[in-house]
Amino acid sequence: MKKADYKKTGVVFNIQKFSVNDGPGIRTVVFFKGCPMHCRWCSNPESQLSEIQILWDQKKCIGCHHCIDVCPSKAISLIQDHIRVHAEKCIGCRQCVLECPGKALKSEGETKTVQEVLNVVLQDKDFYEESGGGITLSGGEFLSQPEFAAELLLASKENGLHTCCETTGFADPEIFNGVIKHLDYILFDMKHWNTAKHKEGTGVSNDLPLFNMKHAIQAGKEVLPRIPVIPGFNDSFEDAARLADTLLKAGADKCQLLPFHQFGENKYDLLGQAYDYHDIPSMHREDLQDYLQTMIDCGILAFF
Repeated sequence: MKKADYKKTGVVFNIQKFSVNDGPGIRTVVFFKGCPMHCRWCSNPESQLSEIQILWDQKKCIGCHHCIDVCPSKAISLIQDHIRVHAEKCIGCRQCVLECPGKALKSEGETKTVQEVLNVVLQDKDFYEESGGGITLSGGEFLSQPEFAAELLLASKENGLHTCCETTGFADPEIFNGVIKHLDYILFDMKHWNTAKHKEGTGVSNDLPLFNMKHAIQAGKEVLPRIPVIPGFNDSFEDAARLADTLLKAGADKCQLLPFHQFGENKYDLLGQAYDYHDIPSMHREDLQDYLQTMIDCGILAFF
């Protein structure tokens, strides 16, 4: 039997301990950098690029512009009194971060080996065993780094961990199938039932996600579809009914609703990126009771 390669490297931007919302029990969530979707409401915009990124905090900046001078790749410029880090030029050396006197710059993303990630994850193995928890791979889209993901999952199984992922399912079926064989539980985000609307909101079609979701369910994997309910995108009662119908056709009988929130709004400013959902109010469970009931009436056990 193949053994995991503990020296395999990947780029992650966070390892979050003691999570109780990302799979069964208490879990440690490993956030992968890189995502093929560019959802307009994304709460982790720093996850979309696979490369290390530099964030600028205007509130901490003292206006010395030292970062511009020290950048070896000339990736930093001043545009209308705002520091802009051009991702296409940045080589991720972090020189600007290290030398910023105001600590206004920070990096998102770090290259780690499978062993380095597991060193953190295994610190809480006792909590996983008591609660039925384990490791969850998230992102971004963890399938954007399939080789690293497969090795990390295989190593997790070798260490007796329950494995889970949060995925958009947007990956070549061969890659998807090669990775999910190491998974015990799949949290599967579903954005929209309509292909055109899905592409409008995420930049890509929903054909691959729906194909892979159906395959995972047919393969006997434990799959929980999750729907981020987004204002003006998929929040109508028609959307609820059509999403329910789409899930039923894929073989699902339940789903979790995730009300739109604004936890990531400030990150767009730090990245110098436009955000389509500025000033859009967050949604709450009480706002979606009729939406939830519509899905239940259509045969899907929807819950928050």
